[in-house]
Parts: sequence; structure tokens; C-alpha cells
Amino acid sequence: MSEYKVLFLDIDGTIITPDDSIEETTIKSIQQVQEKGIEVFLATGRPLHEIRELAKKLNVRSLIGYNGAYGIYQGKDLFQEPMNKKSVQQFLEIAKNNKHEAVLYTKDKNIFTDLNVDFVQEFIEKFHLHKNDSFTPSKDYEVLGMTLINVDPKDLSFYRNEDGIHLTQVNVEGMRHCYDVIRDKINKGIGVQYILKHLGVNKEHAIAFGDGLNDKEMLMNVGEGFAMGNGHPDLFQFAKHKTTTVSDSGIYNGLKKLGVIE
Repeated sequence: MSEYKVLFLDIDGTIITPDDSIEETTIKSIQQVQEKGIEVFLATGRPLHEIRELAKKLNVRSLIGYNGAYGIYQGKDLFQEPMNKKSVQQFLEIAKNNKHEAVLYTKDKNIFTDLNVDFVQEFIEKFHLHKNDSFTPSKDYEVLGMTLINVDPKDLSFYRNEDGIHLTQVNVEGMRHCYDVIRDKINKGIGVQYILKHLGVNKEHAIAFGDGLNDKEMLMNVGEGFAMGNGHPDLFQFAKHKTTTVSDSGIYNGLKKLGVIE
């Protein structure tokens, strides 16, 4: 029986390649890991309502979504941590004043500030988002996650606030003008900590793979953290290991290095 108990996998740039496919080695690696009794979690910045088909394809029923704000284990809800409504409103005002767009992720929908802008449509197409709606100021949204779109790096300082929030660049080709809003106290790493405590598993028995800066905390909270070869340059310092790229069997090669699969 494997000494490892849990495997956390980011999706974009880790499971899904730049051409929107999944390598056969990745699919087989996940199957082999599951056969060894290792619980697999998809851990993503995406809203969970948009990854159901992918999870079904990979036969995964445990998920962390919205960059750590919502966790599910074997199909059952474990935790939900909505954003502070004052912070959401503040960010929306900054975005409006600087001609940025935003998408608010609720439990059921993706709420966009403007659905008719070209780069918003490109974002929707790139991430295959289906449950989209337009923002209505009078509605009281319970926001689990947020992404800013069409942001120039020089404008990032506008979003500094007192609530322990930072922005991380989306590490997907053509989407580098997008930034996930990450909470210091709610992120993939905190989600991993919660899961491991719930399962009674020590971090030394957990593995994680990621490619973006929103994976930093996750890689730091497992025993074996792997940065993909295509990862953001600033991510490598936070990972114990570096594997090959998502298009070159990165997950397979990492798991093989640990002796988890052959």
C-alpha cells in the first residue's frame, strides 16, 4: 500500500494542456493513483459548477474550487468561505474606474461586469464557461471567488486593501492580463490543510502539482509539491520538485519520480 494518501491536482496548465486537451499519460496516472487507494482532489481557481464534466471524465469526486473557498469530499460539501462583501464592492469600483472587467464566481454562476467586451468573451471561451450572467448592482451576491480581466501590471497597486487580499496572474497563454483575487486566509493551501485535517492525513503523505502562483500555498502545504515545467517562474522557489511540462507528461513523471506509479 502506498505511503501517500492524497493527491491534489491543479487543472489549467497542470492537467489541461495549452491546446485544451489532456494527455493520455495524465489520465492513466490518475487512474493508477486511484487504484492504489490514493484520494485525488482537483484543486482549482475555477468555480466548481464549471468542472463537473472534467471531474466525471477523470472519475474524481473530491474537489477544491474557487482558489480554496469551497471544498467537497466524495461528493459531499466540506466547507464554503464567501468573500467579504465590502472587499468585493471595493474591487468592483476600482475595476470600473480603471476600465477593468471582473467576474464574480458564486456557487451557481459566473457574474460578469460586461458580457459584451471582446476580451471577456475570449476569457469565457478559453475556460469553457457556460453559466454566465451579467452583474446587477441591486443583487446581493454571495461571492466565492473573483477574477479581474484586462488589467495592466502597473494598475495592480490600485487593488491593495486592508483585508489581506493579493492578486495572482493567471498562468495561461493569452490570459496573462487576468488576475485571480486570492485571500491570505482563504486559498488552496488553507483548503489543503482543512482536507488533510479532516482525513487525518499528515502533510508528508500528500502530493500536489501546480503551475500558477495561486498554487504556491498548496505546494507549500504538502510533503511533495511539484511545480510544472511550464509553471510561472516565481513558483519554482516554493516547490520541493520541478517536473516536466503539462504537454510532456508532467504529472506522470513526477509521480514516477516518487515511485507512486511505474
